[in-house]
Amino acid sequence: MRRTLLSIIALVLAIAAWGQTLKITTSSGTKEYQASQVTANQPATFTGGTTLTVADDVFTISDITNMLVVKSQESAVKANTVNIVYNGSTATVTMADNVSNYVTAEVSGAHVTITQTNTDAIDGDEITYVLSGSTTDGSLTLDGSYKCTVSLAGLTMTNPSGAAINITNKKRIQLSVKEGTESTLTDGTGGSQKACIYSKGQLQLQGKGTLNVAGNTKHAIKSGDYITVKNLTLNITKAVGDGISCEEYFQMKSGSVTISGVGDDGIQCDLGGDTSTGETTDHEDEDSGNIYLEGGTLNVTVTAAAAKGIKADGDMKISDGTITVKTTGGGAWDSDDKKTKASSCLSADGNMTISGGTLSLTSTGAGGKGINVDGALTAKGGTMTIKTSGNAVVASSSGTISTISSSQQLDRYDSDYKSSPKGIKIDGAITISDNAVISVTTTGAGGEGIESKTNINITGGQVTVNASDDAINSSYNDATKGTSGAGDLTISGGYVYARSTGNDGIDANGNCYIKGGLVYAIGTTTPEVAIDANSEEQKKLYVTGGTIIAIGGLESGSSLTQSCYSTSSWNKNTWYAMTVGSETFAFQTPSSGGSTLVVSGASQPTLKSGVTVSSGTKIFDGAGYTDANVTGGSSVNLSSYTGGGSGPGGGGGPGGWH
Repeated sequence: MRRTLLSIIALVLAIAAWGQTLKITTSSGTKEYQASQVTANQPATFTGGTTLTVADDVFTISDITNMLVVKSQESAVKANTVNIVYNGSTATVTMADNVSNYVTAEVSGAHVTITQTNTDAIDGDEITYVLSGSTTDGSLTLDGSYKCTVSLAGLTMTNPSGAAINITNKKRIQLSVKEGTESTLTDGTGGSQKACIYSKGQLQLQGKGTLNVAGNTKHAIKSGDYITVKNLTLNITKAVGDGISCEEYFQMKSGSVTISGVGDDGIQCDLGGDTSTGETTDHEDEDSGNIYLEGGTLNVTVTAAAAKGIKADGDMKISDGTITVKTTGGGAWDSDDKKTKASSCLSADGNMTISGGTLSLTSTGAGGKGINVDGALTAKGGTMTIKTSGNAVVASSSGTISTISSSQQLDRYDSDYKSSPKGIKIDGAITISDNAVISVTTTGAGGEGIESKTNINITGGQVTVNASDDAINSSYNDATKGTSGAGDLTISGGYVYARSTGNDGIDANGNCYIKGGLVYAIGTTTPEVAIDANSEEQKKLYVTGGTIIAIGGLESGSSLTQSCYSTSSWNKNTWYAMTVGSETFAFQTPSSGGSTLVVSGASQPTLKSGVTVSSGTKIFDGAGYTDANVTGGSSVNLSSYTGGGSGPGGGGGPGGWH
């Protein structure tokens, strides 16, 4: 004991030399003291030969495992910082002196438990925990009552019996990945943890490094509050549950997130409480279940039955970013809701607004959907490419799931027992305007391109749909059936291409109004048509403007205020040019369609067959050109078309597509 005390005294005296740092290590970690803290006015003191007091800290001498004096510039711990270095089966905790009074560390092997007691900033800043090194049996558990930062600086850590990082601190936590570093976190199957990375409070994922996460028990990343993503590269390689799960709201501002190998949804955001606050200013105290995608690159692949790529309990708002989502899982019977459910790339229980970004959504499973929204969809910007290729999925009375390849067979099933593949399925209204560019392709049985259960209003943008069932369909549900405007479809601007290989091109279960824009619709053979309205319930197609090409004809009984013309002699897979006034639209005919080709414009159009397009602006995925310059071709004779309509034709009304 005497030799130990003499060694300690010598080290304590050595620190008095200016520019020295004293490091004292116990089982709780390492604390550092600068020379300025050990002076004649505040010396290091011994009591009873059993305790050592340095600054405001008291050490039991028998607990001290190491003491070292180094040059101050060699000190690795900055103010407001705690360094945690993992090395195989051990971990070393070193903390700056200005935070040592507020941090207690317990180390068992490479499992570190931190308790942080400050309730405010220390010296104007929060505490940062810097994690580095490698261990196959380690973890970090962090508790406290004030916000802090966990910085990953090249950490490879597996916890075989629980979460790799478990944050029970309910305050805002910044999980930052240091630039130029890569960290990999994995949990095990031996615990009951909610995720590989779990935070009870708000979780801000940031930094310019790379973070890889694998969740072997439940989720990969879980927060009991909101999650935001900024700058970092995040790769979720596995999760038994969701890739990212949170409450209140999810926001991605920038960075790159890739999610695959998950057993449930890619990203899921739930409402935290019972009542939504809705979106708040700067998201302050927000509990909405909303998802905000505002930038960055997001790649999500899910394979489970009825899994969602990105799922919001509230609204989903997409304003920027490159978003790629793929679902491959089939349908499943939900025994709680007593419904057949299927996968979808984007799903919202509230409304969805898309004002920007580039979206690529692909669903190959039975009954799968690109976008599925319980509320309304507003698309006013962005570029969307949506493809579904699965057949319809149905359930028996006992909940046994099967797929069917014939659309006609679907009529035998109640709506709760079937799910059809759809590019865009919206229970509320659909509004498409401004600069939205939408391309939808569905090939499976019952595959509708765009469907609303209330009404559709297109005032701008570009819509291209190729579907095996109705290409664009406005329907109604039990709640809206019989109410004014239910099932109505209105086109007053923009560019619309709607082709069905097995049903109507455009189908309104209410009235259909064509008032403007450029509309190219293709239906299959009788009794289906290119543009349909629900005449069985005394609804009509009203044509008062726009530029129209309809292969398959118009609904019988239509009101044609603007003159329409037709020919029954059209050639398949042929380029045509239609000129209305000074504007020429070139379009390619399909390989199949109804027998009658109908055209209409603000003035009587001219039509040429077999033209060669030399220039123009390509639209409709290459099926058309606006402002087209064409050569060759032969004139097509057009006859006045009434289609059984009540109006005499003739007349005017707003025309063109600009």
